[in-house]
Amino acid sequence: MPELPEVEVTIKELKPKLVGRSITRIDVRNPRLRFPIPSEIQEIAGASVESLERRAKYIYMRTDHGTAVVHLGMTGHLSVVPPEKEIGKHDHWDMLLSDGNILRYNDVRRFGALLWTKGDPAELAPLRDLGPEPLSDAFNPEYLEKALAKRVLAIKCALMDNRIVVGVGNIYANESLFRAGIDPRRESGSITAEECGRLVAVIKDVISEAIESGGSTIKDFYTPDGEPGYFAQKLEVYGRTGEPCVKCGTPIEAVRLGQRSTFFCPKCQK
Repeated sequence: MPELPEVEVTIKELKPKLVGRSITRIDVRNPRLRFPIPSEIQEIAGASVESLERRAKYIYMRTDHGTAVVHLGMTGHLSVVPPEKEIGKHDHWDMLLSDGNILRYNDVRRFGALLWTKGDPAELAPLRDLGPEPLSDAFNPEYLEKALAKRVLAIKCALMDNRIVVGVGNIYANESLFRAGIDPRRESGSITAEECGRLVAVIKDVISEAIESGGSTIKDFYTPDGEPGYFAQKLEVYGRTGEPCVKCGTPIEAVRLGQRSTFFCPKCQK
Protein backbone atom coordinates (compact mmCIF):
# COMPACT_ATOMS: atom_id res chain seq x y z
CA MET A 1 0.00 0.00 0.00
CA PRO A 2 1.40 3.44 -0.85
CA GLU A 3 2.06 5.25 2.42
CA LEU A 4 3.13 8.83 3.14
CA PRO A 5 6.64 8.56 1.63
CA GLU A 6 5.31 6.96 -1.55
CA VAL A 7 2.64 9.66 -1.91
CA GLU A 8 5.26 12.37 -1.33
CA VAL A 9 7.49 10.86 -4.02
CA THR A 10 4.51 10.64 -6.40
CA ILE A 11 3.74 14.34 -5.91
CA LYS A 12 7.38 15.33 -6.39
CA GLU A 13 7.54 13.59 -9.76
CA LEU A 14 4.15 14.81 -10.96
CA LYS A 15 4.56 18.50 -10.09
CA PRO A 16 6.69 19.55 -13.09
CA LYS A 17 4.36 17.65 -15.42
CA LEU A 18 1.10 19.09 -14.09
CA VAL A 19 1.51 22.48 -12.43
CA GLY A 20 0.83 25.24 -14.95
CA ARG A 21 -0.99 22.89 -17.34
CA SER A 22 -4.71 23.03 -18.02
CA ILE A 23 -7.04 20.05 -17.84
CA THR A 24 -9.03 20.02 -21.07
CA ARG A 25 -11.21 17.02 -20.23
CA ILE A 26 -11.67 14.19 -17.75
CA ASP A 27 -12.76 10.74 -18.84
CA VAL A 28 -14.09 8.51 -16.07
CA ARG A 29 -14.32 4.90 -17.21
CA ASN A 30 -15.09 3.36 -13.84
CA PRO A 31 -16.59 5.60 -11.11
CA ARG A 32 -16.81 2.74 -8.62
CA LEU A 33 -13.72 3.17 -6.51
CA ARG A 34 -13.55 3.22 -2.69
CA PHE A 35 -16.03 6.10 -2.88
CA PRO A 36 -18.08 6.71 -6.05
CA ILE A 37 -16.43 9.40 -8.16
CA PRO A 38 -18.79 12.39 -7.94
CA SER A 39 -20.31 13.65 -11.19
CA GLU A 40 -19.15 17.13 -10.14
CA ILE A 41 -15.60 16.10 -11.04
CA GLN A 42 -16.48 17.18 -14.59
CA GLU A 43 -16.21 20.77 -13.32
CA ILE A 44 -12.43 20.35 -13.51
CA ALA A 45 -12.58 20.58 -17.33
CA GLY A 46 -10.84 23.77 -18.46
CA ALA A 47 -9.18 24.31 -15.09
CA SER A 48 -5.53 25.26 -14.64
CA VAL A 49 -3.48 23.22 -12.16
CA GLU A 50 -2.08 25.61 -9.56
CA SER A 51 -0.39 23.23 -7.12
CA LEU A 52 -0.02 19.66 -5.90
CA GLU A 53 0.01 19.16 -2.14
CA ARG A 54 -0.17 16.27 0.31
CA ARG A 55 -2.25 15.82 3.44
CA ALA A 56 -1.66 12.44 5.06
CA LYS A 57 -1.92 10.03 2.10
CA TYR A 58 -4.25 12.30 0.12
CA ILE A 59 -3.08 14.31 -2.89
CA TYR A 60 -4.61 17.76 -3.34
CA MET A 61 -4.66 18.92 -6.95
CA ARG A 62 -5.62 22.56 -6.54
CA THR A 63 -6.99 24.31 -9.61
CA ASP A 64 -8.69 27.62 -10.32
CA HIS A 65 -12.03 25.71 -10.47
CA GLY A 66 -11.70 23.74 -7.24
CA THR A 67 -9.65 20.92 -5.74
CA ALA A 68 -9.46 17.30 -6.86
CA VAL A 69 -8.46 14.99 -4.00
CA VAL A 70 -6.81 11.68 -4.90
CA HIS A 71 -6.11 8.71 -2.65
CA LEU A 72 -4.09 5.80 -4.07
CA GLY A 73 -5.69 3.14 -1.86
CA MET A 74 -3.75 -0.13 -1.84
CA THR A 75 -2.66 -0.44 -5.46
CA GLY A 76 -3.37 2.94 -7.05
CA HIS A 77 -0.86 4.57 -9.38
CA LEU A 78 -0.73 7.92 -11.16
CA SER A 79 1.35 8.53 -14.25
CA VAL A 80 1.56 11.01 -17.10
CA VAL A 81 1.41 9.14 -20.39
CA PRO A 82 1.31 10.08 -24.09
CA PRO A 83 -2.10 10.10 -25.81
CA GLU A 84 -1.25 7.01 -27.88
CA LYS A 85 -0.71 4.90 -24.75
CA GLU A 86 -3.14 1.99 -24.83
CA ILE A 87 -5.83 2.01 -22.13
CA GLY A 88 -5.43 -0.91 -19.73
CA LYS A 89 -8.04 -2.97 -17.93
CA HIS A 90 -7.47 -1.18 -14.62
CA ASP A 91 -7.03 2.37 -15.99
CA HIS A 92 -10.09 3.94 -14.38
CA TRP A 93 -9.82 7.62 -15.27
CA ASP A 94 -7.83 10.05 -17.44
CA MET A 95 -7.30 13.78 -17.21
CA LEU A 96 -6.33 15.17 -20.60
CA LEU A 97 -3.72 17.93 -20.31
CA SER A 98 -3.18 21.03 -22.42
CA ASP A 99 0.24 19.79 -23.55
CA GLY A 100 -1.39 16.72 -25.13
CA ASN A 101 -0.39 14.22 -22.46
CA ILE A 102 -2.71 12.36 -20.09
CA LEU A 103 -2.74 12.00 -16.30
CA ARG A 104 -3.87 8.39 -15.91
CA TYR A 105 -5.04 6.56 -12.79
CA ASN A 106 -4.57 2.79 -12.58
CA ASP A 107 -5.86 0.76 -9.63
CA VAL A 108 -6.12 -3.03 -9.68
CA ARG A 109 -8.05 -3.34 -6.42
CA ARG A 110 -10.08 -0.11 -6.77
CA PHE A 111 -9.58 1.00 -3.14
CA GLY A 112 -8.45 4.46 -4.20
CA ALA A 113 -10.55 7.59 -4.46
CA LEU A 114 -11.12 10.73 -6.53
CA LEU A 115 -13.08 13.46 -4.78
CA TRP A 116 -13.94 17.05 -5.73
CA THR A 117 -14.59 20.18 -3.71
CA LYS A 118 -14.78 23.92 -4.25
CA GLY A 119 -14.14 24.50 -0.57
CA ASP A 120 -11.49 23.43 1.92
CA PRO A 121 -10.48 19.79 1.25
CA ALA A 122 -9.92 19.33 4.98
CA GLU A 123 -13.69 19.55 5.42
CA LEU A 124 -14.33 16.46 3.28
CA ALA A 125 -15.56 13.57 5.42
CA PRO A 126 -12.47 11.30 5.07
CA LEU A 127 -10.12 14.14 6.09
CA ARG A 128 -11.93 15.83 8.99
CA ASP A 129 -10.39 13.93 11.90
CA LEU A 130 -6.80 13.54 10.73
CA GLY A 131 -3.99 13.98 13.25
CA PRO A 132 -0.77 15.94 12.75
CA GLU A 133 1.77 15.29 10.03
CA PRO A 134 4.71 13.22 11.34
CA LEU A 135 7.31 15.66 9.98
CA SER A 136 5.57 18.72 11.42
CA ASP A 137 6.39 20.55 14.66
CA ALA A 138 2.92 19.61 15.92
CA PHE A 139 4.07 16.00 16.18
CA ASN A 140 6.34 16.23 19.19
CA PRO A 141 7.05 14.19 22.34
CA GLU A 142 4.64 16.17 24.49
CA TYR A 143 1.82 15.73 22.00
CA LEU A 144 2.45 12.00 21.61
CA GLU A 145 2.62 11.39 25.36
CA LYS A 146 -0.74 13.12 25.80
CA ALA A 147 -2.29 11.29 22.83
CA LEU A 148 -1.23 7.88 24.18
CA ALA A 149 -2.13 8.46 27.82
CA LYS A 150 -4.42 5.82 29.34
CA ARG A 151 -4.84 4.00 26.01
CA VAL A 152 -4.78 0.19 26.11
CA LEU A 153 -4.35 -0.10 22.34
CA ALA A 154 -1.07 -1.70 21.24
CA ILE A 155 1.46 1.03 20.47
CA LYS A 156 1.94 -0.19 16.90
CA CYS A 157 -1.80 0.09 16.23
CA ALA A 158 -1.83 3.55 17.82
CA LEU A 159 0.90 4.76 15.46
CA MET A 160 -1.19 3.57 12.53
CA ASP A 161 -4.26 5.46 13.77
CA ASN A 162 -4.57 8.53 11.53
CA ARG A 163 -6.35 10.39 14.33
CA ILE A 164 -3.10 10.26 16.34
CA VAL A 165 -0.57 10.81 13.55
CA VAL A 166 -1.01 10.49 9.81
CA GLY A 167 0.95 8.47 7.32
CA VAL A 168 2.84 6.07 9.60
CA GLY A 169 1.80 2.93 7.76
CA ASN A 170 2.61 -0.66 8.55
CA ILE A 171 6.15 -0.72 7.18
CA TYR A 172 7.17 2.52 8.87
CA ALA A 173 5.52 1.69 12.21
CA ASN A 174 7.47 -1.59 12.33
CA GLU A 175 10.77 0.06 11.47
CA SER A 176 10.28 2.99 13.84
CA LEU A 177 9.43 0.80 16.82
CA PHE A 178 12.51 -1.32 16.16
CA ARG A 179 14.80 1.69 16.03
CA ALA A 180 13.21 3.05 19.21
CA GLY A 181 13.60 -0.32 20.98
CA ILE A 182 9.89 -0.53 21.83
CA ASP A 183 7.87 -3.76 21.69
CA PRO A 184 4.97 -3.19 19.25
CA ARG A 185 2.62 -5.16 21.52
CA ARG A 186 2.93 -2.83 24.50
CA GLU A 187 -0.09 -0.85 25.64
CA SER A 188 0.11 2.73 24.39
CA GLY A 189 -0.48 4.10 27.86
CA SER A 190 2.68 2.39 29.13
CA ILE A 191 4.98 4.36 26.82
CA THR A 192 7.04 6.75 28.96
CA ALA A 193 7.87 10.37 28.22
CA GLU A 194 11.45 9.38 27.40
CA GLU A 195 10.23 6.68 25.00
CA CYS A 196 7.86 9.15 23.35
CA GLY A 197 10.85 11.37 22.70
CA ARG A 198 12.78 8.51 21.09
CA LEU A 199 9.76 7.41 19.09
CA VAL A 200 9.00 10.85 17.66
CA ALA A 201 12.64 11.28 16.63
CA VAL A 202 12.92 7.92 14.87
CA ILE A 203 9.56 8.28 13.12
CA LYS A 204 10.74 11.57 11.64
CA ASP A 205 14.04 9.94 10.63
CA VAL A 206 12.41 6.85 9.09
CA ILE A 207 9.84 8.84 7.11
CA SER A 208 12.49 11.29 5.87
CA GLU A 209 14.85 8.48 4.84
CA ALA A 210 12.05 6.69 3.01
CA ILE A 211 11.18 9.83 1.04
CA GLU A 212 14.84 10.34 0.12
CA SER A 213 15.00 6.70 -1.05
CA GLY A 214 11.94 7.04 -3.27
CA GLY A 215 9.62 5.13 -0.92
CA SER A 216 9.36 1.37 -0.42
CA THR A 217 8.52 -1.13 -3.12
CA ILE A 218 7.42 -4.41 -1.55
CA LYS A 219 4.93 -5.48 -4.21
CA ASP A 220 2.86 -2.87 -6.04
CA PHE A 221 4.40 0.58 -5.63
CA TYR A 222 6.38 2.29 -8.34
CA THR A 223 6.83 5.98 -9.03
CA PRO A 224 5.06 7.88 -11.84
CA ASP A 225 8.28 7.44 -13.84
CA GLY A 226 8.14 3.67 -13.34
CA GLU A 227 10.93 3.41 -10.75
CA PRO A 228 10.73 1.26 -7.60
CA GLY A 229 11.25 2.69 -4.12
CA TYR A 230 14.61 1.72 -2.65
CA PHE A 231 13.89 2.09 1.08
CA ALA A 232 12.83 -1.59 1.02
CA GLN A 233 16.53 -2.44 0.82
CA LYS A 234 17.08 -0.74 4.20
CA LEU A 235 14.33 -2.53 6.13
CA GLU A 236 15.63 -3.98 9.40
CA VAL A 237 12.59 -5.92 10.66
CA TYR A 238 9.69 -5.71 8.21
CA GLY A 239 9.24 -9.00 6.33
CA ARG A 240 12.30 -10.60 8.00
CA THR A 241 10.63 -13.31 10.08
CA GLY A 242 13.22 -15.84 11.28
CA GLU A 243 16.18 -13.82 10.02
CA PRO A 244 18.79 -12.61 12.53
CA CYS A 245 18.31 -9.20 14.10
CA VAL A 246 20.78 -6.71 12.61
CA LYS A 247 21.67 -5.57 16.14
CA CYS A 248 21.85 -8.73 18.26
CA GLY A 249 21.38 -11.75 15.97
CA THR A 250 18.17 -12.97 17.65
CA PRO A 251 15.65 -14.30 15.09
CA ILE A 252 12.99 -11.75 14.15
CA GLU A 253 9.49 -12.75 15.24
CA ALA A 254 6.10 -11.92 13.74
CA VAL A 255 2.60 -11.52 15.18
CA ARG A 256 -0.69 -10.09 13.97
CA LEU A 257 -1.78 -6.78 15.48
CA GLY A 258 -4.83 -5.00 14.20
CA GLN A 259 -4.99 -7.57 11.39
CA ARG A 260 -1.58 -6.46 10.12
CA SER A 261 1.69 -8.37 10.13
CA THR A 262 4.00 -7.07 12.83
CA PHE A 263 7.73 -7.78 13.01
CA PHE A 264 10.05 -7.26 15.98
CA CYS A 265 13.15 -8.44 17.81
CA PRO A 266 12.15 -10.05 21.13
CA LYS A 267 15.51 -9.08 22.67
CA CYS A 268 16.05 -5.51 21.45
CA GLN A 269 12.46 -4.32 21.82
CA LYS A 270 11.04 -4.02 25.32
